[in-house]
Amino acid sequence: MIAGKIRSVTSYRASFAVEVIGNLGATVLDVLTVFVLFRATTSLGGFTLAEGVLMTGLAVSGFVLCDAVVGNIDDLQRYVRSGTLDTILLRPLGVLPQLVFMDLPVRKVLRVAFGLTVYGVALHVNHVDWTPGRVLLAVLAPIGGGFFFGAIFVLSASLAFWWVDSGQIGAAFTYGGRDFTSYPISVYGGWFRDLFAYALGFGFVSYQPALALLGHTDPLGLPAWAGFVAPLVCLPATLVAALVWRSGVRHYRSTGS
Repeated sequence: MIAGKIRSVTSYRASFAVEVIGNLGATVLDVLTVFVLFRATTSLGGFTLAEGVLMTGLAVSGFVLCDAVVGNIDDLQRYVRSGTLDTILLRPLGVLPQLVFMDLPVRKVLRVAFGLTVYGVALHVNHVDWTPGRVLLAVLAPIGGGFFFGAIFVLSASLAFWWVDSGQIGAAFTYGGRDFTSYPISVYGGWFRDLFAYALGFGFVSYQPALALLGHTDPLGLPAWAGFVAPLVCLPATLVAALVWRSGVRHYRSTGS
């Protein structure tokens, strides 16, 4: 299925090149937004530009890794409405892997490369005091972020089993979550920060790992070890997403056509 998708999208090379560049542009704009904000201030939430870019790099790299693999799960509502999901259910294969690989977004490959490059440059300019723990964290943090965002994608897409027109609700947590994690959570306040950063776990995608890599104390009071275990937030998120997905598939009753 992967090979067939690659042959399909590359058969029209000019169109494929335009799509690849267009997808890259969206991620570039996300990163440039951080530089625009720091033109108006020397610090944001108590952090410098270099430190802010590290958080953005962590958020973007995790998101693009996830989006390149499971981003097309957003189309589930279209499959449910049209009855395409019926065909998928007839095959002796897992439903989720089929949905992921039947439309693998190869056009997003440059986004992945750019996101990881931003993250690597941010690590370099911050002059991290490398220890074995920080090396391991630097590798696992974007992977954990990718799994976390992937869980959010699957959770939000699963709403289509009960509510077909749920796309915009899901986007508020997937793309909205990416934007939320791109900045220090100390810039947010009140119930909004408590809900998204701690209750939903978005604060552990980039903010806490960045603090651990930089060796900074959390101004919001969490202990230093929180940043080193932050990638583990993907485990409960993945478990919840798997349970909701299984429940949704069992709930599905076809289009009736």
